[in-house]
This record gives sequence, C-alpha cells and structure tokens, in this order.
Amino acid sequence: MPSYTVTIATGNQWFAGTDDYIYITLVGTERCSERTLLDKPLYNDFERGAIDSYDVTVGENLGDIVLVKIEKKKYWMHDDWYCRYITVKTPCGEYLEFPCFRWLVDDKEVVLRDGQARLPQDDKTSLVKQHRQKELDNRRKTYRWKEWQPGFPMSIDANRHKDLPRDIQFDSEKGVDFILNYSKAIENLFVNQFMHMFQSSWSDFVDFERIFVRIKNTISEYVMQHWKEDFMFGYQFLNGCNPVMIRKCIKLPDKFPVTDEMVSVSLEREMTLEEEIKAGNVYIVDYEVLEGITPNATDPCTLQYLAAPICLLYKNAQNKILPIAIQLGQTPGEDNPIFLPTDGQYDWLLAKIWVRSADFQHHQTITHLLKTHLMSEVFGIAMYRQLPAVHPVYKLLLPHIRFTIAINTKAREQLICECGIFDKSRGVDDKEELPTYFYRDDGYKVWEATKSFVSDVVRIYYTSDEKVKGDEEIQAFVKDVCSFGMQDFDHCEFPKSLKTREELIEYLTMVIFTASAQHAAVNFGQYDWCSWIPNAPSTMRRPPPNQKGLADVNLIIESLPDRGRSSWHLGAVWALSQFQENELYLGMYPDEHFIEKPVKEAMEKFRKKLAEITSIIKRRNEGKKLPYYNMSPDKIPNSVAV
Repeated sequence: MPSYTVTIATGNQWFAGTDDYIYITLVGTERCSERTLLDKPLYNDFERGAIDSYDVTVGENLGDIVLVKIEKKKYWMHDDWYCRYITVKTPCGEYLEFPCFRWLVDDKEVVLRDGQARLPQDDKTSLVKQHRQKELDNRRKTYRWKEWQPGFPMSIDANRHKDLPRDIQFDSEKGVDFILNYSKAIENLFVNQFMHMFQSSWSDFVDFERIFVRIKNTISEYVMQHWKEDFMFGYQFLNGCNPVMIRKCIKLPDKFPVTDEMVSVSLEREMTLEEEIKAGNVYIVDYEVLEGITPNATDPCTLQYLAAPICLLYKNAQNKILPIAIQLGQTPGEDNPIFLPTDGQYDWLLAKIWVRSADFQHHQTITHLLKTHLMSEVFGIAMYRQLPAVHPVYKLLLPHIRFTIAINTKAREQLICECGIFDKSRGVDDKEELPTYFYRDDGYKVWEATKSFVSDVVRIYYTSDEKVKGDEEIQAFVKDVCSFGMQDFDHCEFPKSLKTREELIEYLTMVIFTASAQHAAVNFGQYDWCSWIPNAPSTMRRPPPNQKGLADVNLIIESLPDRGRSSWHLGAVWALSQFQENELYLGMYPDEHFIEKPVKEAMEKFRKKLAEITSIIKRRNEGKKLPYYNMSPDKIPNSVAV
C-alpha cells in the first residue's frame, strides 16, 4: 500500500506547542487520504520547536498532492498551536513543501496549498480555484474595516489587542505592552520622583539635566550642548526626527511678509532676499496643517497651547541651514510679529522653541502615526482581505506588515485612546545644493535596493503588463486600499488599479519602504533628538508671544513642559526608540513563504546590496559628532512593530 511521509515543524515562539489532537488529510488530484490522527505512542508530539514525521498510508495512489488539510481538536482544554510548515514525501520520493506559518486556535482547520506562488489566472482546476476563493471569503469575515476617527484612514475592526485574529497578535504581548515599557523606561531613567509633579516648573534650563543625564548617547548629549544654536535648529530639518518638512522656497507666500531689510544681515552672498530665493538658497517650513487645532485639555489645571508657525531657512556659504525668520501664526499682523536672529536673545530662542514644539506635534501625528503606522495598517488589512496565501505579492508583503496591526491596536487601546517618500516637488533632491541631507541620500539608496528586489520578484511571476491587468486579486487589493482603507478621500493619491509591471513595482516598493525604512527614519531617532526637552517640547503651557521684548528665561521655563509632563515625555521617547527583542531587519526572511530558487536568489542579492549600503553609511559616520544612521539597513526593522 502506498505510504506518504509527512513532516511537521512546530514554531519556536512561546506557547507554540500543543497537546491537542492533530489530524491530517492529503488531497490529491485522484482522491483524498483518510483523516489521520498524527500520534506516536509514548511520545510528546508537537512540542515547541519540534520537527515530527509521520507515515500516512493509503489504499491507492492519490495522484498529485494539491492540498493538505490540518485539523486541531481539543484534548483536555483548548491549546493553541503554531505550525511553521509541512513537507510531504510521496511514494515515488518527491518532496512537496506546504508553508503554513500560522496559528491553529480552538477546533480549527487549515487547508494549505503547496509553496509555489501562483497568480489567480494560473489556477486551472476547480478544486484550487474554490480553495482560493474560500480562503478569501473567510479572511474578509475576519479582517474587517472600521473607522477609528473621522478623516483618518480605516483601521482593523478590533478594540483590543486580544480581539485580533491570533495570526496577527504579538507572540508575547508582555514584551510590547506600552504600560510595561513605560514603567521600564521610568525605572531605567530614574525619573520616578518627578512623574506626578504636574504644574511644577523646572527652575532653569540646567534643571532639565536632572532627568536627562542618567542615559547618555552621542547625539542626545550633543543636542543638549548645542540646542540653542541656529545651526542645530536648521540641521534637524535635514536629519532629525521629522526630515520631511523642508522645501525650497520658490516665492514667499503672501501670509509671510518677510522683507529684504529684515533679513539682509543674515545673508552672506551680497544678494537681496529675492535674489537668494532665485539662486535656490532659501528654504521654508510651514506648519499650516496645525492651524485651528484645539490643544489637549486632559488636565483642567494646565492650559496647553499649539501654534502653526512658518520658518524661513537660509543655506549659508558653508552649506549650513540656518533660520532667518519665524512667524508663529498663519495670519500676518501686528499681533503676529516676524521674529529675527537680530531680536533679543530670548525672543529669538522662544520663537525657535515654538517651531520645535510644532515640529514635534507634526512629527508624532502626521509623519510618524499617519504616514507610517496607519498607512501600513491599511496595506496590511487590504492584503489579508484580497490576497490569498498562495499569491506572490502576499508572500512578498507579509514580513513587512508583521505586528503592524497589533502595534496600532495596542496604541489605540493604551496610548492614543481618549504619498510619495522623496517628493521632488519639495525641491530638495539635488545633492550639490543640500550636501548634508543624509536622510535623503541614504533613503534613496535603500529605496533603489528595495525597488530592485521587488522588480526581481515581480518579473518572476508577471511576465507581461497583461498579467498585471489580468490579476483580479491584485486589482482588488489596490482598490481596497483606496476605496475602503482611504475611504476615497479627495486627496487620496493612491491608484484604484494598476496597468503595468512598472506601476506594480513602484506601488509595492512604496508599501515596503514605508513600513521599513521610512518608519525607522522617523521613529528610532526620537530619544536622540527629543530627550532634551527644550529641543522638542511635547506641549507648551503659555500662549505664543504676540509681541517682541517680552521673553525672558522665566517665560520660557513657564512655557516648557512641567516636571511631570517632561518625565512622561522622556519615558515615551525612550520606549519608542527601543528595538524589539528578536527584531527582524530589512532583508531578513526566516519564514520561507517562497520556495522558488529564483526568489531566494533575489533575496540574497537584496541582502548583499543592503550590506554594501550599511558599510557606506558606517564609513561616512566615522568620526562625526552627529552621525546619521536611521536609514542604515542594519537598523531598519522589516515592519512597523513599535
């Protein structure tokens, strides 16, 4: 009688093993095997990290094995099980791989296709077509859209982390619990004594060191020492936490009436302001999006304030970016003066602090939360709803949305309860004009490496543009992103369909880059740039000044966060800047969803290119007082997971 050898790998993560009964059914083109219990006498099957083999004997040859059905039934009490993969050795000695990489929960069954990726138009038999459709039908019932807040992208329909499908929950919830991480941060930073000192101002700038000096690193200490200086203020628009705001000033907006007389002393090339603008030496940062937003009112004892400033920046003869004019509101007038470097020391310093506070708000809510976390979640939900596990794009994207939905659900539950990347229209793509814009330069390298990898994979499966147009699942995926995830917002620039391989490559590169490199660039430098509170105040306790000559040290200290909020701020940026345990960095794909040799070769080529980029960045950073490593591939996690 024919016999098939079935080998099953159980996951290595905590609680991956099971004591429940596991049954298998092999589905062939000719017939199916009997439902077979996988159990060895006097042996503890399916332990964590185990690889177990079993013989499945059949009366007649099953034909080509098309599907493998795995069922889990309760033994004593339900015991979840994580299956990594299954291999089947046929009677003629052929080995077939069936990737799984998912949890079996309760009395659940999973039906697996073999590991070869296939487009929907490649499936010919009714059996595999029905399996493909059934998988998507079940996924759409499990992964549902829900509006989190009006005007924001849609999110997963789950209020708590434990309500999520088991496959997208964290392996160990404890390790990423915000409250626990906060507690660790507060303990490590020794700021417990200040945590509840709300309404209690620091005595002076030096007093902030009482919560700063416990943990040191090169950049944060340098920021503490130089934060008042104009060059440090300007440098952060290039390589700080929010390096996406600066744009070339082509024409001064009417709402920002800076004159040549105001700034002539700051210009170094014997040109007027208008001539400097035409020469490409003037840049602008505008926080107009913050106009009209009501500040947080969680503490009735402390009023908090927001501003929507505009800042004019000048590239001097040494290629340093320096501020030359700041207006703290969007509407010019006598009560909204334009602050200048020639003003009093504290007037100018306070104006810069207000810009830094606005930048902190913009960074956290738009650059970080909206444009990496929430967008990656949209891609993830649409992927689960529209792409079956056998689809090559599902296999390609899955590592890059790992834990993203979980971390966002955790954030909505605990932290925030009560789109091109290198936009040439900003005019900052010329390396000669901005030679120290490392975020841009490193980002381009990582983008090109990622795009080359995506192109290699896409061209393996899509041999023509017609293949893209004829892939109903990929078309449903991009439509789901725009029409449902983005709710067809008027400003949504995502396409509703893709017509060519090049369009698909660009789209998938954007998804992967956003979830990996872009998130790393705006997340992991937060302790570097925001731990010195005066450089990045998370809140302001006095309104922005409406005239010059009023600022002094006392007003600035009273405007900055109090001791309690400073401590919470420091704990937050420390916790958010930590890499996760067992982090998977860009190019690391330990779960082998792809079994095809050409894809594995493309992965290896990708890793080699990323290693080259890492070496280039490391050499450039040697000896620098302000090294930039947030776009170094060895510090870019695969996905948004913190």
